Amino acid sequence: MKKFACVSLIALSLALFGCAEQQQKVKSEDSVEVETQEQKAGTSAVKADVFEDGIDEGKFQQLLASFPATVPNKMATTSVPLTEMLHLLDIVPVGVPTSTNPIPADFDAVTRIGSPMAPDLEVISSLQTELIIGASSLQDSLDKALQGMNLQAAYLPTDSFEDLKLSFKVLGTYFGKEEKMNEVLKNIIEKEQELAKLAQGKELPSVMLVIGTSDDFMVMNDKSYLGSLVQQLGANNIAKSVLKTESTYSAINLEEIVVADPDMIFVLASGDHGANEDKFKQEVAKNSAWTQLSAYKNDKIYMLDYSIFGVTSITNVDTALTTIADYFLE
Repeated sequence: MKKFACVSLIALSLALFGCAEQQQKVKSEDSVEVETQEQKAGTSAVKADVFEDGIDEGKFQQLLASFPATVPNKMATTSVPLTEMLHLLDIVPVGVPTSTNPIPADFDAVTRIGSPMAPDLEVISSLQTELIIGASSLQDSLDKALQGMNLQAAYLPTDSFEDLKLSFKVLGTYFGKEEKMNEVLKNIIEKEQELAKLAQGKELPSVMLVIGTSDDFMVMNDKSYLGSLVQQLGANNIAKSVLKTESTYSAINLEEIVVADPDMIFVLASGDHGANEDKFKQEVAKNSAWTQLSAYKNDKIYMLDYSIFGVTSITNVDTALTTIADYFLE
């Protein structure tokens, strides 16, 4: 009998132990579950804080990978738009390009290294430059100029509105300036969204973009900086939709333009760059076909400020977008 009681007592103890163990297991699993949910919530919170900039991730990673693994102490740039970006990110290069286009005043004391296409190699060498950053559009020329030099080079696109955002993100990320980078990019995106709201439900005009050169006037498609701004705002650029131009800049064919009959014409002309408003008026006077256009009849031909629209500029992009939108929505 005593033996039976002892066995029963042992069995009861084991059962109670097993129950406690099971409860502990359930409790542990519940804790893990709670922790997992908390982790998920935390992850969601982090994701919610990530800034959606709309920049092509593939292009971003590809360009970022083209930079040296080790961030250099001394870097120079041959591009005015990239110089401007470095200034916004509080990064001071050892050399900046020599250009008629404005360089940030804070860089007045920074050494000029020559033209964007053909920088002064002796000056670059004397600055002990470890990396030179140039515009992708001039890569072939720069690569030839830098042949024989023990110097790393990286190239970023600067031709369009999207190029500016992409390249700015690459520079901000590479040099560890994400906070300032996101501040600037958020402001740009907010301006885009604001203007997009204003344009909702409104029929935007068809436009033709003209640029004056030293020889003549040419039509610009969406690959140009001004064209990319028009595209961003959702208007119809006849160079793309009707004329089907492949090149960024194409010769003016007035017969085709009369058929396309744009609602507005934007003219980018500067005396410093070979053409001005008077020269455009002479161009119109030479050919009566201009007077057949709706834009001419309705007084919708606008001369644009070259300092705002002639050079890609991340600092001026807010003003550029707003100015064009004002014409569209007036």
